[in-house]
Amino acid sequence: MRFVVVTGMSGAGKSSALHMLEDAGYYCVDNLPVPLIEKFAELVSTPNSEIEKVVIGVDVRTGQGFLELDRVLDEMTKNGMPFEVLFFEASDEILVKRYKETRRVHPLAGEGRVENGIEKERELLVSIKRRADYILDTSQMLTRDLKKEIDKIFVSNQSYYKSLFVTIVSFGFKYGIPTDADLVFDVRFLPNPYYFDELKNKNGNDQEVQEYVLGFPEAGQFLDKLEDMLRFLFPKYILEGKNRLVVTIGCTGGKHRSVTLANALYERLKSHEDYGFKIEHRDIDKDSLRKK
Repeated sequence: MRFVVVTGMSGAGKSSALHMLEDAGYYCVDNLPVPLIEKFAELVSTPNSEIEKVVIGVDVRTGQGFLELDRVLDEMTKNGMPFEVLFFEASDEILVKRYKETRRVHPLAGEGRVENGIEKERELLVSIKRRADYILDTSQMLTRDLKKEIDKIFVSNQSYYKSLFVTIVSFGFKYGIPTDADLVFDVRFLPNPYYFDELKNKNGNDQEVQEYVLGFPEAGQFLDKLEDMLRFLFPKYILEGKNRLVVTIGCTGGKHRSVTLANALYERLKSHEDYGFKIEHRDIDKDSLRKK
């Protein structure tokens, strides 16, 4: 029996995850009253039960009963009933944006501002987040990214990445530093392919540009030092409670050098079993769009 409790911030993706898990063969129950969770777990765990995979969605919509969740889970642990907690997280900025786009009312906002409801909810979720087995921060995730992570944990049963998801972003300084950047690295010290006619209209995804940029010893030295520093920092960030890290690499236009080095860094790190990675090239097409 696999028993999963799905909770977290309202608007962070719990409903989407429940649908994905249901499609994957899990028996899903959303918003079951908290005091009934242990009884339900006992019922589906009986020897005659045909249910082998269960997901319970729980959030602050249950009202004051939500405050009982820690106690109920403690009782389940005490009684030898195994379970896992999947916690959904997202930044305040993203949550506010999602609520405004859908025009929904935050369950704790009442007639007040969405921001106030989010703040109250974070306070209520502190203890349950601490006991989470998995934390998914969906701030920068597309639906396909979320499905990939859900499948990885609950379908393929692969090892999880210890609650840290790293996004590597290339960008152009002339378009501004990404607002969600945690770490910013400047690679404008490398020669610029832009000044060569045969490379100017290509980008860091093209082999010719990659060979040019990575052909300089300084590029390899930079990648070696950056990889070493990041591998040192990842577990430190986790200890501080961080579950999402945005590493940005910038050049002038975000088309050649930054794309090449972001790709190379991603290739070096992506096979790490303990963390999740994805790559984005924010400004790779902006120069061509501006010329139209």
